[in-house]
Amino acid sequence: MRLPRWRPVWWRPRVQCLLCGAMADQADLPLCPGCDDDLPWLAGHCAICALPLPVAGLTCGQCLHRAPAFHRVETPLRYGFPVDALITRFKHQSSAPFGRLLAQLLARHLRHAFDERLERPDVLIPVPLSRQRERLRGFNQAALLAGWLADPLGLPVDNRLLRRVQDTPAQQGLDAATRKRNLRHAFAVADGAQVEGRHLALVDDVLTTGATAQFIARALHKAGARRVDVYCLARTPAPE
Repeated sequence: MRLPRWRPVWWRPRVQCLLCGAMADQADLPLCPGCDDDLPWLAGHCAICALPLPVAGLTCGQCLHRAPAFHRVETPLRYGFPVDALITRFKHQSSAPFGRLLAQLLARHLRHAFDERLERPDVLIPVPLSRQRERLRGFNQAALLAGWLADPLGLPVDNRLLRRVQDTPAQQGLDAATRKRNLRHAFAVADGAQVEGRHLALVDDVLTTGATAQFIARALHKAGARRVDVYCLARTPAPE
C-alpha cells in the first residue's frame, strides 16, 4: 500500500502564470504579481456605463444626455492588450483557461465592490447567444462566465430567463447605429419568468456601445425588474 506523501501544514500547491509562465503567488489564481500589475485596469470611468474617463467619479456625456436603462456597469478592465487577446482566444479559440482567469479577476472586483456596499443582485443572467452562433462556437461565453462567477459570489444563475428570439449579425466592428438596428427585436423575457421586483445582473464579456445591455435592460424593466446591472470582463474606450 502506498503511503500518502507528507507535506508541512503550510504547504500549498503553486501554479504557473498563464501569461508569462512564472510562479503565481495564489494557488487559485494563475497570475503572477507582475502580470497582475501590468493588466489594463480600469481607473477613471463613467459612474454609470464605466466608459474610461481621465478622472474618476464623473458621468460621461452620453449618460448625462440620456440615462441608460441599466443602473450600473461593473468591470475591472479596459479592453486593451493583453486582455483583448485573452478574450479573443477564449471566445474564438475555445481557450477556457483564459476565460476562467478573467472571470476570477471579475469575481475579485465584484467581491470588493460588494464589500464597498454595492447592492448584491438576486441572480446572474448571461446574455443569450443565438442558436446558430452557439452551435458554431460550441458554447455561450456569457453562460460560462456566469457559471464561473456563481460560486465565488454566492449567487444563482438563470440561463432561461432571457431568450434570443432573433439571430443578428456579429456586433464586432459595427457602429452604434447599426448595432441598435440589429438588436431592436433580438431579445425577449421568457414566458413565466420571475422578474417582478427583482435586482438582476447581466453577464457578458465586453461592453462596447452598450446597445445589447440597453435593449435587454429595457425588456427586463418592462417585465417588472426593479434594477438591472451589467457585469463584464472589460470596457472598450470611446472611439477616437
